[in-house]
Order: sequence, then C-alpha cells, then structure tokens
Amino acid sequence: MPDLRSQDWFGGEGAKGFTHRSWVRSRGVPKDHLDGRPVIGICNTWSDLTSCNSHFRELAQHVREGILEAGGVPMEFPVISTGETLTRPTAMLLRNLASMDVEETLRANPLDGVVLMMGCDKTTPGLLMGAASVNLPTIGLSAGPMLNGSFRGRPFGIKDAWNLAADLRAGRASIDDVEEAESCLNRTVGVCNVMGTGSTMAAMVEAMGVGLPDNAAIPAVDARRRVLARMVGRRIVDMVREDLTLDKVLTREAFENAIKVNAAIGGSTNAVIHLTAIARRMEVPLVIEDWHAIGQDIPTLVNVQPSGTYLMQDFHEAGGLPAVIRQMCEGGLLNGDALTVTGKSLAENNDQAKCHNRDVIFTLDDPFKAHSGIAVLRGNLCREGAVIKPSAAEPRLLEHRGKAVVFEDQDDLNARIDHPDLEVDADSVLVLKNCGPRGFPGMPELGMIPIPAKLLAQGVRDMVRISDARMSGTAFGAVVLHVSPEAAAGGLLGVVRDGDVIELDVARRRLELLVSGEELARRFGERSAAEPKATRGYAKLYIDTVNQAHDGCDLDFLVGKTGSDVPPNQH
Repeated sequence: MPDLRSQDWFGGEGAKGFTHRSWVRSRGVPKDHLDGRPVIGICNTWSDLTSCNSHFRELAQHVREGILEAGGVPMEFPVISTGETLTRPTAMLLRNLASMDVEETLRANPLDGVVLMMGCDKTTPGLLMGAASVNLPTIGLSAGPMLNGSFRGRPFGIKDAWNLAADLRAGRASIDDVEEAESCLNRTVGVCNVMGTGSTMAAMVEAMGVGLPDNAAIPAVDARRRVLARMVGRRIVDMVREDLTLDKVLTREAFENAIKVNAAIGGSTNAVIHLTAIARRMEVPLVIEDWHAIGQDIPTLVNVQPSGTYLMQDFHEAGGLPAVIRQMCEGGLLNGDALTVTGKSLAENNDQAKCHNRDVIFTLDDPFKAHSGIAVLRGNLCREGAVIKPSAAEPRLLEHRGKAVVFEDQDDLNARIDHPDLEVDADSVLVLKNCGPRGFPGMPELGMIPIPAKLLAQGVRDMVRISDARMSGTAFGAVVLHVSPEAAAGGLLGVVRDGDVIELDVARRRLELLVSGEELARRFGERSAAEPKATRGYAKLYIDTVNQAHDGCDLDFLVGKTGSDVPPNQH
C-alpha cells in the first residue's frame, strides 16, 4: 500500500499528531481508526435546495458502512450544492465555485481517497473538476433518476411537461391541467426522469469508468441504489490500497468512450462543455472538434426522452447503460481495455450485461436513429464552434435558410416572444444574444427559445433557434447552442439584426450569417461597450476569468492540476 496522506496528520506516537488525533477523537472515533487505515472523504452535495440530491443523507450512510466494512475510516464533508431547478441566475455560474470548494477541501485535509456524491446537473462536473485537480483515488456515486411520472393514466416525463407548457401558451391546455401535472411529474427524489444533463453526466461517470456499473440508471429510490452506495464505499478503500488515482482512469481513451456513449444514448449537449472542462483539469487534450471526429458515426441506440419516447426507469429495467456499453464494446466502437475504478476494464465490467427490451435499447444493426447525438458547427457566426443535437430536432430543419428574428437578451425575449405583432413565421430563425458565459453571466439554459404563441396556435412545434446559451438536457428541437465566441465577447452573434438571412446545414456542419463583410464591419464599428454585469464578489471573478464555451467555461486560472501534496503543518 502506498504511503497515506492521512498519516502526515495522524501518524506517530506520543506528541506527534496529538492535536489532530485529539480533535478527531472528540467525535467518538476509536484510537485504532487512526493506526494507518485509509481515511476516505465522502463529498456530499446534499441540500434541501437541491431536490435531485435530497436523499444523499441516507445514501451517505450506506457509503459510510461500506467504507467501515472494508477497513477504512469515513470522513463526510459538505460542499456547495448547485441545484439547477432553484439556483439563480443559473447553476452553471456556480459550477466552477463548486470545483474550487472540492479541490481545496481535498487538498487541505487528511484524506487518502474520496467518494463524490453528485446528482443535479452541475454537481457532477463541478465535483469531478475539483477532484481531477487533486488526483486522489476517486469514485463517483450518482443520485439516480426519479421514478417515471404518471399523468392521467399515462407516463409523464420532462419532455411531456415542456409540451404541456407549450399547449398552455397556445390555449390548448388550462391552468388546472398544469397544476395537476405538478405533482405527477416529480413523484420522487432524484434527477430528471429523462436523458437530461443529470442522467447524461451520470452515464458519463459510468462510461469513463469513474463509477461502478449501473451507476447511471438505477432509480434514486430503488434499494439497489443503496446497495451500490455500499459497494462504492467498499471499493474506494481498496482503490487507495492499490494507488488507483484518478489520472489512471480519466485518460484520453476514457473521454473518447464518453463521447461515443453520449451519442449512443442521445445525451445532453451540456456534456460537451462539462467533459471539456474535466479533461482540461486532468490535462488530457480534448477539443470541440473531437465530438465530430469521434462521435459522428455512432448511432443513437436508446429510445428515451427527449430524443425518444421512454423514461429513465424504463431504460434501467431494459438493461441500462451496461447493455449499451457491452454491445458497443463487442461492436468495436469503444476502447474496452480502458481501466475503470473496479480495477477491471470497461469491457470486463459489462461482459455479462443483457438487454430486456429492444423497444428501449436498440441494436447496432438496427439503431433507433442513424445519426449521432451531437454535431459541431462552424461558420462565420460561430468561429470557435457551436453545437446542435440532431436526434432531438425535426429532420426538415437540419438544412434550413431563414430570416432572423432577434432578441437582445432574456428580458427582450420575455417581453416580445408572445406578442401578436411579432413579425415571425415558421421559416424564421429565432436568435437570442447575451446569454453566454460572460453576457448573462453564467450561460443559462435559455437556448430552447419558446416557439411564439401565435405559431404554436398554428401547430408549429419546432423552429431553428440560435443562441450563445445552453439548453436543458431535457429540452429538444432544432436548437443551435454554445455559439462561440459569445455576443458579449465580441462574437458575430452580437451584431445580427432582424431580417438577416442565416443558413444552417448540419450535414455540412455549417452555420453562416449571409451578410457582407463591409456591412458587418460597419455594425461592429457602431457597437458600444456593455455595462458590467457584476462589480464585486465571485460573479466578477467569473466574468473576468471565464473561458468561452468551446474551452469548457472553466476559470482560466483553474485549468490543470496541482496534485495532492500535503500542505505545511500549521502546528
């Protein structure tokens, strides 16, 4: 077993380590727990403000029991919990702050390994980013999805809720319908019951080998999630003894596997930003073009909302991610030799997986959809790239030319989108500015611009929409996101005007603003500097140092890792 960091605090006899041992003994820790056993941190993002993670108090107890059973010493600690549903202006603003919280807590304390308890969207990448910069033995435990919703005798997921909200705006549903649906959608704790960002990132944890098999899809309230938690606790102790640090798992091959699995499951576009940020903390080369080069030929295999019909509970019961990974390994699409936290390869972890429902998990020979989950676009409107999820769009819109209807910011959008005099038709291209990392700030999930009410009343369900924002992984449509550079950083998006013609061609990976260079130069010359969005605190630090979307939206001074060297003793 390697030398343990924790012994720099607790080791030695007599006066050496007396203070540190004494403080820990005040909690009722027996003397023999400080005799050289691995000390394991349980990084807990429990919060009443983060409903996805609100069962973590109980789940942490099962992790604790597993650690004790394996001969380790559990030390639970809290970090900031960024809940997507309640946090304003956006949880994405706080993702990097969460990573700093994790990094500094791990490095500053007598921990030899860590279990990351993460669920709601930004807690997963935030915790992984912080852990990557320290590089201890690390294992992830995700929250699990909530059970299927049920509304008036039929399954009800987040995509259905989006459609119900659209029906309300179009006059086809009532307030009573919506209020009844409130309690029918979120029936239990856990992340969204579709392949949103929460479940997507849990799948990325499993696909990259940072979590145990079945991490992604066991429902939050299922007893098997508790068993998984106990097994995670047991396994992290052995990982410390084996010196299985995070850099041995989060390799280039692991990220390539994640990109391919994301395509196969119809995963969230947010994964592009998050995996880029994690890779750069791990000092693994990963660029936005890799999503095209690596994932372009991967079919979508999973028929789960928002790309499909079923919900996450159905996915788990059909065989879950192991069934997907097994056939991708056997089909030569994944690097099955990639090492995982089990100490075995990705292929070995999943070689016994079975599919129990081919309506939910399709085969490589007969995929659910032939095209991959995410396409990377280039063009004068997105010099550094933009993304779209073809599997979630109406196919007719993947090659489209239309006139822009421009909204300068969120307030402008909210004020005019449903105005009866808005000059818009089904062929228009909706454009939203100033919702990127700096411009909002924090890059909120506003990218699924609502269809104007008068078009909804005509039966229009999808339009081309373009922004420098993100969208929820639960959302859908012909939505171009993460336009980089953003409007607030001098991107061409900032000078788009009503009536400009925009051309989208996903097959050719092009997004072009069809305006002359002379006219664009004139518009840039007329631009005035925007007022700062923040003048103090973390928000100012974020705006001043955040990278653009194609670079992962990390703070520039956080990229890379410092490691786990023990800090100097203060006593």
